[in-house]
Order: sequence, then C-alpha cells, then structure tokens
Amino acid sequence: MKLVFVTQTLDPEHGSLAQTLDLVNALAARTDELVVLAREDRWGGAPANVRVLTFAARGKAARGLALERALARSLPQADAALVHMVPTFLTLAAPLAKVRRVPLLLWYTHWHASRSLRVATRLATRVLSVDTASFPLATAKLLPIGHAIDVNVFSAPPAEERYGPLKLLALGRTARWKGLATLIEAFRASGIAATLEVRGPSLTDDERAHRRELEELADGDNRISIASAVRRAEVPEVLRAADVVVSPAEPRAGATLDKAVYEAAACARPVVTTNAALAPFLAGLPLQLLARPGDVESLAGVLHDVVNAAPAARAATGVELRRRVVEQHSLEHWADAVVAVVREVRSARGG
Repeated sequence: MKLVFVTQTLDPEHGSLAQTLDLVNALAARTDELVVLAREDRWGGAPANVRVLTFAARGKAARGLALERALARSLPQADAALVHMVPTFLTLAAPLAKVRRVPLLLWYTHWHASRSLRVATRLATRVLSVDTASFPLATAKLLPIGHAIDVNVFSAPPAEERYGPLKLLALGRTARWKGLATLIEAFRASGIAATLEVRGPSLTDDERAHRRELEELADGDNRISIASAVRRAEVPEVLRAADVVVSPAEPRAGATLDKAVYEAAACARPVVTTNAALAPFLAGLPLQLLARPGDVESLAGVLHDVVNAAPAARAATGVELRRRVVEQHSLEHWADAVVAVVREVRSARGG
C-alpha cells in the first residue's frame, strides 16, 4: 500500500503539531510506502519506508505551486492521499488526484466551519474525525475514528493519595476559547485545598496578550501559577505529576475534542471539562466531571466535588478513563482505521 500524507510541519518541538510524528510512525508501520508532504521537516527521523517532500516557499501562491509539484511527484501509484487538518491542501490536491483517480481523505477536528472546509468536504472522498461532534459540518462522508493517543507513552497508574493540597493542571495554548480565565475564577470560588498550574504555549499575539491577562488575574494568589510551555516529550510526566486535569473550553469550542483530555485520561487522571461533546466519553464514571461551559459557579462546584471525593473514587475514575482511551482512542486504533478506509476507497475505485 502506498499512502500520501499531507501536513503542515514535521517538528518534534512544535507546540501543537508535534503529535503529527506519531501519526507518521503509525502509518509507516502499516504501509509499504508513505510519502509525507510538509512545508518543513525539522524532524529528520522518518522511518526507512517514508519519503519526505517539503514545499516551503515565500508567499501563499509560491507555496501552493510548490505543493502542486510535490503532489505531481508523489500521487502516481498512490492508493490514497490523506490531508491532515488543512482543507486548502486537499483543494489544491483535488485536480491532480482526480486525473490520477487517487481517493482523497481529510482528517479534521476543529469547531471552525470555514469556507475552505466546505469546499474540501465536497471534494473529499471520505472525511475522518474524532467523533461526529468534532467535525463542524453535516456530511455523509464523515467517519469517526477516535483520537490517536500513544497509550504506551501516555501511561500512568492512578494518582496516589496525596497528603496535602491536590495539584490541578490545565494544559494547552493560552487561547481565549480555552476558558482559562473562567477556570481561575472558578478555582478561587471553589474554596478547595489545591494548587492550580496552567501550562502551555502562546503562539499568536492574542494568545500572548491573554497570557498576560491570566497572569494579572492570578496575581497575588500563590496557589496559582501560569507556567511556560511543555515540550512534547515532557507532557506525559507533567500529567503524571497532576492529581486532576481541567479542560475548561468555552461554548464556541464545543466541536473541538481536545487531545489533551484524552492524553490525561490515558494517564489515568480524572479530567474535569466543560465540553458537552465529551458527555458520552465521561458517562457512567464514579465521579461527575462535566461542568457547564463559561459558568464559574458550575465549574467551581465540580472542582469542589472532585477534589473532596475519596481518593479511591478519583483512582477508579482514572482507571476507567484509561480503559476507554485504550479501547476507542489509541494511536493503533486510529492508524488501523485509516488503513481500513484506504482499502475501502481503493476497492471502490476498482484498484
């Protein structure tokens, strides 16, 4: 099987895209040949059966032309092409793919239903996402296949009983829609004996401005820290050091099933969240983990109940969350599903 994988960058240090390397490794293990097209390759560690072509160039038009050239080199004899998170890449690939009868797959998980996403969805053969709730358009092409969490790396026993304040962790970019300001207010209102650490990158001017706002909001409370970003390789250990992880996304982010939630769950940590789309994943647990989005009082109440629950209840919640990630959201599950879709669309085209 030959698969073409189109993505933004291969960079183990990237604040939000480092996980792409996991996807490449998993797909490489299941294909005879994997051709990766990326703007840049800062990895240099691709497996032997992976060929990396870059299309970096100055200006949008030049990058588009460079991508077209890379596609022309890589699409012949391909069983399918999988575009990762950038709908415009699929639109650019469509003319060449159609001529060569190469099926186009789109992996996308975000709340924003842009015009480029609508166009790409029409052109795609199949659309892949974590869940129906993580893709913002209604389409019969959609196939939910779970997140791609490396459960061997993101692995930990349940948090041990702690003598002293529990440690709460919020991990992710300082984007406003992440709801971190609401979290800080709820933490203060909850009256719990705990500490709160917010860690993550600030990748845009607005995210850097919001980080300063969060620092001002936390100023004077030595239980709260707004810390630096975490290197991808350090994330599992940071999660293991926490007792409870919090993901307080605002309402407009309802279609985003944040992978950080599943990574924390894979480390057997209770994850308090405000994302109603996660309700099925969190149903039937020993502890109630879901709060209303943007609601300080609701989030404060859930934090209070989780922190003051018996340690055995938090441990049992973590164990069950890890079981669900392994079953539904592992890297192996994700890659097997992609390969199954490639075989399906290849068979449908008569290949």
